[in-house]
Amino acid sequence: MLKIVLHQPQIPPNTGNIIRLCANTGCTLHLIEPLGFDLDDKKMRRAGLDYREFASVKVYPDFDDFCLKNSETRLFFITTKGAENYHEVSFQRGDAVVFGSETKGLPATILDSATSAQRVRIPMKEDSRSLNLSNAVAIVVYEGLRQLGFDGLI
Repeated sequence: MLKIVLHQPQIPPNTGNIIRLCANTGCTLHLIEPLGFDLDDKKMRRAGLDYREFASVKVYPDFDDFCLKNSETRLFFITTKGAENYHEVSFQRGDAVVFGSETKGLPATILDSATSAQRVRIPMKEDSRSLNLSNAVAIVVYEGLRQLGFDGLI
C-alpha cells in the first residue's frame, strides 16, 4: 500500500482521522516531529476511535530521518504549489505521499528539493487556501488505491 507522511501535524482530530483511514486501507502512517500534540491526546483518540491498534504508525524526529529509513521510497509532496494534479501521478505500491502541517504546509527546504513531477496538487477554486488535511489525505490516498486496483481491499 501507500505510505502517508504527515510533516509536523498540529491538529489531533486530523491525525486521528488519518489513523482511522490507515486502519481501513492498510496504508502506513509516518509522522514527522515535532507534533502539535501527544499521540495519546484525548481528542486524537476520539477522532481515531481507537483504531490506532489496527494501524501501522511510525514516528521520526525529522524529515531527514524518514528519508534515511525509507531511501527506496518514491516521494510525492502534496502542495498548493504543485505542478501536476494528483490524478495524473502513476502511483506504485510503497510510494509515499507527504503532507505539510495544517498551519504552515510543507517547508520550502523540503519543497525546493523536490522535482516538479514530485510536487502534486489537488485542484481547487482560485483564491482557495487549502483543504482540511484529513480530507486531502483521503482524496489522494483513494486515487492511489484506485490505481493499484484496491489491492487487498473488499
